[in-house]
Amino acid sequence: MGPRVATAALLVCTISTISQGQGTIESRVAAAPDGTVRMSFAARPDVCGDGDCNISTNHHRRFSDDVEWDVECDHGPVRLVLSVRDHTPVALHTYVGGQWRPPRAGAAVTDLGTVSAPQASEYLIGLTRHASSGVASDAIFPATLADSSRGIWPGLVAIARDASRPTHTREQAVFWLGQAAADVSGSLDSIATDDTVDREVREQAVFAISQRPHDESVPILIRIAQSNHDPEVRRKALFWLGQSGDPRAIDLFEKILTR
Repeated sequence: MGPRVATAALLVCTISTISQGQGTIESRVAAAPDGTVRMSFAARPDVCGDGDCNISTNHHRRFSDDVEWDVECDHGPVRLVLSVRDHTPVALHTYVGGQWRPPRAGAAVTDLGTVSAPQASEYLIGLTRHASSGVASDAIFPATLADSSRGIWPGLVAIARDASRPTHTREQAVFWLGQAAADVSGSLDSIATDDTVDREVREQAVFAISQRPHDESVPILIRIAQSNHDPEVRRKALFWLGQSGDPRAIDLFEKILTR
């Protein structure tokens, strides 16, 4: 009787693994049974989290005159959890830091282990193109957290411009482009001024531009406010210029109001 009970307990708590050598992340997820698939990958150096819902992309030590302190924040890894049904991801959750919890009794969990950050971001960008709307939108954020994630920005620009993608997915792409390095601002500018792009996406591009440093964002917003064909987009640009408090914005307001 004793050995039988022990064997049953092992079966209930077993986590299946699919080794690194068994193909791409996509093929390994597709090979997993219905249940949960989880994986880990290296985060960018500026990313940390508490293993739960709190993720920071600009974490730094805090200082006062007498002491310095650090909020509990683990610098990685990124932990990705996929709910899989019929070999297809149907939900996605992202965490940073912490440790994996043992699976609940009876849960089917497939652990892919630690995957390379470039492969993870490539897989996630693939989900934004091909997965259902909810998964596609949720895949963008963890793709931006991956170490060496700079290669994803052209893919996000393409998603933002792709009229066949759901509007929310495109807005998410624009938002995270706006959080990226300055070299994507030209792409945001072109999206904001492209009349063939949905208004909601163009307005999101204006917001994303407004989040860049003032020396970069204010001239672009002024140009949009003065020359964009869509009055709603111009209005958004004027709103964010008003939030900036920049003297160049005030000069524009004076010019408009004293015509």
